[in-house]
Amino acid sequence: MNIQENIPLASMTTLHVGGPARYFIDARTETEVKDALDFAAQRSLPLFVLGGGSNLVVADSGWPGLVLKIALRGIEFEFEKDNMLFYAGAGESWDDLVALTVGKDCAGIECLSGIPGTVGGTPVQNVGAYGQEVSRTIAKVRALDIASGTSGEFTTEECAFAYRTSMFNSTHKGKYIVLEVGYRLKLKGEPVVEYADLKKYFANTNGRPRLQDVRDAVRKIRQSKAMLIVPGDEDCRSAGSFFKNPLVTSMEADRVQTLAHARVPDKAMPRYPGENGSVKLSAAWLVEQAGFTKGHALGPVGISRKHTLAIVNRGGASANDVIALKDEVQKKVFDVWGVKLHPEPVFVGFDENGKP
Repeated sequence: MNIQENIPLASMTTLHVGGPARYFIDARTETEVKDALDFAAQRSLPLFVLGGGSNLVVADSGWPGLVLKIALRGIEFEFEKDNMLFYAGAGESWDDLVALTVGKDCAGIECLSGIPGTVGGTPVQNVGAYGQEVSRTIAKVRALDIASGTSGEFTTEECAFAYRTSMFNSTHKGKYIVLEVGYRLKLKGEPVVEYADLKKYFANTNGRPRLQDVRDAVRKIRQSKAMLIVPGDEDCRSAGSFFKNPLVTSMEADRVQTLAHARVPDKAMPRYPGENGSVKLSAAWLVEQAGFTKGHALGPVGISRKHTLAIVNRGGASANDVIALKDEVQKKVFDVWGVKLHPEPVFVGFDENGKP
């Protein structure tokens, strides 16, 4: 096990901000993961588990304890009647796994193409996009109990998936490390073309698109919104969508819509069915109609020129710069619409109030 000290973290994140880790371990086997936990426990070090770094804001002060990077690799698959089961190590590239499943003509995660990060983060955040969520395909999650050092398997029900959440980032936050995820995908299944952008993309296409067609389309759409990592494009230097789409009651949605009719009568307010009778509002629409248009800048940070929900590092930004813009957006949206936006990234090295 290679233990490194004072390792900069900014380059390990897609946002490219943040200070160093006091200790850093790149664990490539489950034994190394357990040894790293012992190392942290013996020294009473605070622990942070790092995956692909695509959904993080690391404080300028860095992390005072151990950053454990999960680099577990390996993909296996097996047939199960009309399905195929894929078992992937937590350190595998997510998009590479999607490409593999599409290549094997298996449906279920094709709309999640182009999302940066690793397999291990997908059940934690219940990653979703373009009409799909991983919770609909996850068969099991194998995870390590940090306190006991023992591993166990969790079913979809036990993971308690909801919109962008699971037990791993809510009721059991900080208790487990994901080691492997199993996905059950439909062999020779039809691709999902439900999201508005995809419907528009295929509007003039004859016949049903193939899984590969949908994967290619999603990646092109994501690239047009700077949501696909392209080297040299500063609009890609982000943590992805920075705010979750708010889930509100139907009464609250009606209130916001009435306000929208008065404030921006020429701009139709998007609203979609949410969980348990709730209504999902578009965070991007609320942000833009609050005055934060694409390309908005606040010093070295700004709003992406291609996607209203992405806060980007235009070069030389600090984590404090990112937080300042986040706070400004949240305050203005609440002042204008009376809706509280909740960030989607994980904040590392900050307290419960978002302070370093």
